[in-house]
Amino acid sequence: MEHTVTEEITGVDIVQSQILIASGKTLPELNLTQESIPSPMGVAMQCRVTTEDPAQDFRPDTGTINVFRMPAGMGIRLDDGPGFPGARITPHYDSLLVKITAKARNRKEAAAKLIRALKEFRVRGVKTNKSFLLNVLKHPDFLEGVVDTGFIAANPHLLAPLREQDRAQKLLYYIANVVVNGTPKELGATGAPPSTVDPIIPVVEPNSGQQKKPSLKKIFDADGPDAFAKAVRNNKGLLITDTTWRDAHQSLLATRLRTKDMLNIAPATTVALANAYSLECWGGATFDVSLRFLRECPWERLSALREAVPDIPFQMLLRGANAVGYTSYPDNVVYEFCQMAKDTGMDVFRIFDSVNYIENMKVRHDLSLFTYYGVSPLTTLL
Repeated sequence: MEHTVTEEITGVDIVQSQILIASGKTLPELNLTQESIPSPMGVAMQCRVTTEDPAQDFRPDTGTINVFRMPAGMGIRLDDGPGFPGARITPHYDSLLVKITAKARNRKEAAAKLIRALKEFRVRGVKTNKSFLLNVLKHPDFLEGVVDTGFIAANPHLLAPLREQDRAQKLLYYIANVVVNGTPKELGATGAPPSTVDPIIPVVEPNSGQQKKPSLKKIFDADGPDAFAKAVRNNKGLLITDTTWRDAHQSLLATRLRTKDMLNIAPATTVALANAYSLECWGGATFDVSLRFLRECPWERLSALREAVPDIPFQMLLRGANAVGYTSYPDNVVYEFCQMAKDTGMDVFRIFDSVNYIENMKVRHDLSLFTYYGVSPLTTLL
């Protein structure tokens, strides 16, 4: 019997006990008399995962492991060997990769845990006996404990190889191939690469009808959010929020609009949208995209845009308790983030909550101007 099985059902560390005995300890000193050893607790069962091919009479396989992921979970013990990504499996050593021991209340539950663990186990680059182990663990005779030495010969289907799709590796290989070699021709990538065309940066001159009265930005900076809200309510015409630098950038332009690109059209934007309610240029996914894909600092972007467009209120999309991330953050983190955004140049915070949970949308009123909105039309100016 494997010592790991005995250790699991008795709670006695056999290897440690052997070392202590070798150092001079006696069994009574280790409290290992027959009367003190506890009765077996539950059932333990072990699988030895080896680099052997069951379909080829368990012939040892060799090669380099390129994927190695071991299972985990309650009742699972792992005694691992030479397996890891990049490991070279040679024919000159034991083919054992890892011993997986499961402990449960009875034999069937232990087998079920082993099946789950083996399904989580991933080895790529060399063949293993994983398929054989799974077939044995699922066999009704084995689960009932009525097998004998002729069990494998009487059930040759146990040696059938496991057909795995290996989807993750195939996807990684495909992505790597496209990155290095370009889109495959069988997908329609034919002809020469598209020619480089420099975008035309528009030049917009202010007209005489603009800026006859103080801009909303000046009102906000000079008199605060209440005066801003009053000016918005008293406005007789249509007020526009332009979302090109946030929503169109995030959607139509595939989140690849650089700060440099925005600054190139900032002079024209300053003139064309001089009377706008706001310019939505930050928040949503753009914060994350700046960092991960464009390798830019989103705070430097906001500061640079504020300097280039000084007279139009800036607006950002804030995802309630998620801020500009993808998980729920503590309130103090969201508050400090909003304070820093305001200090860097933000004016209007458009707060989105997917379930219109008002408590998630409440923010300190002394930061700036906040617009609340959710799934249903709900707009409040504070």
